[in-house]
Amino acid sequence: MKKLILTLIAALGIVTGAHAAEGGLAWDKAPNRTNDLASLQNGAKLFVNYCLGCHSAAFMRYNRLQDIGISEQQIKDNLLFTTERVGDVMKANIDPRQAKEWFGANPPDLTLVARSRAGHGGTGADYLYTYLRTYYRDDTKATGWNNLAFPSVGMPHALWELQGDRRPVYTKVEQHGHEVEVFKGWEQTRPGTLTPLQYDQAVGDLVNYLQWMAEPAQNTRVRIGVWVMLFLLMALVFVWRLNASYWKDVK
Repeated sequence: MKKLILTLIAALGIVTGAHAAEGGLAWDKAPNRTNDLASLQNGAKLFVNYCLGCHSAAFMRYNRLQDIGISEQQIKDNLLFTTERVGDVMKANIDPRQAKEWFGANPPDLTLVARSRAGHGGTGADYLYTYLRTYYRDDTKATGWNNLAFPSVGMPHALWELQGDRRPVYTKVEQHGHEVEVFKGWEQTRPGTLTPLQYDQAVGDLVNYLQWMAEPAQNTRVRIGVWVMLFLLMALVFVWRLNASYWKDVK
């Protein structure tokens, strides 16, 4: 029992530390459109073009993209590089040794990131949606970028061409007798190829795809679960009436 209590305390400390590392920033609610094929297809395109250069998805094969309405020929024409085949897993093109030298660590696999990043602040999709929308220029960092959701992150802003350059704006408020700076909003210093609204929509599509990739069968699982619950409710009615009929003559 003592060992169990110590384990729980240690786990709580890890979670608290992780939240502190995230800067205490509240996570924005990610749009949930895992049934929207157009959103999933755009998210897959963004993932291949902007994420797959450094991050692998070692548990996802290209041919699974047919489940979201992308044909095999479309995969070959638009989503494969020179050496990949449709049946291959999504493997990053970057050399792990170079990645460690450039970023300090090998970029993590993203197959299950939408599930693994869930926490008390929200779902893993909420975290990713917030994280990809809170990058800003910081010349004090080696990559030239920083992030409000993940301060001092080693990963540069892969989507900066779409979003452009921004800087966070803070306001001073008094808390517990002390004056502190609180994040207020963003100031666009250089526009990207997308408007802020379009960028948020694009990030929503990318996160939507990451959420689907973490469990491609999730929508099927939910549909089956609904039918199972309906079947059990109907069976409960029959069992209840059968029980009443069986015991009606028993005194």
